Amino acid sequence: MSLRPPQNLTSHFGGSAPSALDYEIMGEMAASLGRAGEKVEQTLAQLAAAAMPERDMRLRAAARAVHAYFIQRELCGLRNHDAAIVDYNIPRAVLIRLGAS
Repeated sequence: MSLRPPQNLTSHFGGSAPSALDYEIMGEMAASLGRAGEKVEQTLAQLAAAAMPERDMRLRAAARAVHAYFIQRELCGLRNHDAAIVDYNIPRAVLIRLGAS
């Protein structure tokens, strides 16, 4: 019995099986995306708990974290952010800071 890699991996790597380095790179990309997502969760929680004097500072921090997360998603090939916006419950005020509406 022979084993073959999943079709979605072979097409991504030019028709050949991914090497050990490719697997390592994919793992690092996933870990980096996870860290960026954790940062988004932390900054959004701080924003929700912020009182009025520090709300603007927390809003800027949340917008920076979400922007970095969106960039990391795009580097991983994930171009549509709609699901992430819903999953993280990103407030409209943060999205407006990013230029999205």
